[in-house]
Amino acid sequence: MIGGVDASWTLDPAPLALMAAAAYLYARRWRAARAAADAKRSHQAMLIARAHDAPRWRAWCFAFAIAAVFVALISPVDNLGHSVLTMHMVQHLLLLDVAPILGILGLTRVILRPATRRFMEIERRAGVLAHPVFAALFYVATMAAWHVPAVYDAAVRHAGLHVLEHICFAIAGGLYWWHLLSPIPGRHRLTGMGPVIYMVATKIGVGLLGIVITFAPHALYAYYKTRGNVWGMSPHTDQEMAGAIMAVEQSIVMGCALAWLFIRMLGESQRGDERAERYA
Repeated sequence: MIGGVDASWTLDPAPLALMAAAAYLYARRWRAARAAADAKRSHQAMLIARAHDAPRWRAWCFAFAIAAVFVALISPVDNLGHSVLTMHMVQHLLLLDVAPILGILGLTRVILRPATRRFMEIERRAGVLAHPVFAALFYVATMAAWHVPAVYDAAVRHAGLHVLEHICFAIAGGLYWWHLLSPIPGRHRLTGMGPVIYMVATKIGVGLLGIVITFAPHALYAYYKTRGNVWGMSPHTDQEMAGAIMAVEQSIVMGCALAWLFIRMLGESQRGDERAERYA
């Protein structure tokens, strides 16, 4: 208990098994990529291949992605979210942004083999579901729909609906961030100002939702009204804190992602110039 609130760990075997499976599969592919690099003829070529195909920082990113899911679903954050709206919001943002960002950053084309070779076909068959516009709309709609008071209260009260909520957040975040951070160029790859427009439009949408929750004149969620004051906060104050966290997180993530995209764009431009020089 923390301040009279249940802070026990949620040792649910299903998410633990999924996390263990993801970690095992990733470690296996990462080691295979490193082994392939070691098979290169020269030591210098091996180091270059390792740095490109399976750098250590990618592995750390994926490990932190697993850790983010662990914090969201297994640590006391999960049970605290049933009493404190602020903690429930933290859980949502871990599943929607933090875990997908780190998980995708942990991937390379070599690590994703053999799926890399079939990615274009998978994307073609997915049709509109693989388009960035769908990902952006689904991202905003998921956040908006699950924060409608009646839906939110139902999700907190019913375990099955709560699991569906988490799955929706994970899928929405994965689709959204894939179009920005994917190591595999897609059929609908965002170029030029596309990534900036894609991100600014969606982050403003979710950020406005956070502002609405923050400045609502009264507590919106009946479930948390019944919990009374928690950690010295009234239900309305707790809601204000949760909405502010959502709005600020969206701004911080947008700034960091735009900086990453700018650095990646410069790197791609430099590599393009180097290739042009070699061919010349």
